[in-house]
Amino acid sequence: MRTTFNAPPLPAFLTRELTGYRRHHVEVGGQRMHVMTVGNGPEHVVMFHGNPTWGYLYRKVVAELDLDRFTVVLPDLIGLGLSTKPREVAFHTLNNHIAWMAAALRALELREVLAVVQDWGGPVGCGALAAVSDTIDLRGIVIMNTVIAPPKPGFKPTWFHRLSRVPLLSDITFRGLGLVESSMNIAQGDRRSITRSARRAYRYPLRGWKNGIAPLALARMVPDTHEHPSIAGLQRGFDFLTRFEGPSAIVWGDKDPVLGSVRSFVERSLPAATVTRTGAGHFLQEEVPDVIAAALVDVSDRASAS
Repeated sequence: MRTTFNAPPLPAFLTRELTGYRRHHVEVGGQRMHVMTVGNGPEHVVMFHGNPTWGYLYRKVVAELDLDRFTVVLPDLIGLGLSTKPREVAFHTLNNHIAWMAAALRALELREVLAVVQDWGGPVGCGALAAVSDTIDLRGIVIMNTVIAPPKPGFKPTWFHRLSRVPLLSDITFRGLGLVESSMNIAQGDRRSITRSARRAYRYPLRGWKNGIAPLALARMVPDTHEHPSIAGLQRGFDFLTRFEGPSAIVWGDKDPVLGSVRSFVERSLPAATVTRTGAGHFLQEEVPDVIAAALVDVSDRASAS
């Protein structure tokens, strides 16, 4: 492993929840990415998160896995979690996030991986895996609520993403009031699924005006036109995913108010994938971790049998 650094300490309430997790920083393009690993198994699983979360999001899924079989790798997107936080919104582009993640995967010196993707973790993870396909073999993938392709002609951004582009008001609501992290429960099938302690854990890395840039920036990374800078990165990730011939699974939260209806497009795009529909919302990891873990084990079994 190259160019690694000790990770900053966590408060006691998070240390207790993440007992057994190993933590470090990896240098990626002038930034430092926080990476947690847990387990000692021979099969490596990289779990990619999105906005506004961090590796903590997958803790319940990890608890469902045999950690003598799997080693789980949980990288935090730059700007989120315990990764460094660029101070300029414009620094956050899909291409930059793909490049940072690809650099982290190379630094971790992985050779064969299973992947789990959700939210921005879909485009970033697929784009990064495409970039490192010369050295890292993707054995199988589990896809959750995410966007895997550029938007169709005639699409309209949601009110949430339109708000992210309103001058001043967007800074107040996203950075000052923590709109994204404080309203995660609204996107859930069961709004009680994100507990008070979980909300505290999601807010902790984003506390303070300077640390709250990424949720706003990642909202603006969602295309509002077909000329948006994210279009090319979305297309590269889509091309990689649809060319992938290994085992895949779709686990979807149909009660996601933003991406619930996207499932049908993902199914059509990945006809060989197994599909599990759930009554969960956007952050499935908090509601159906056992279903996600079962899908991952199934994908791993199929990869080993092929």
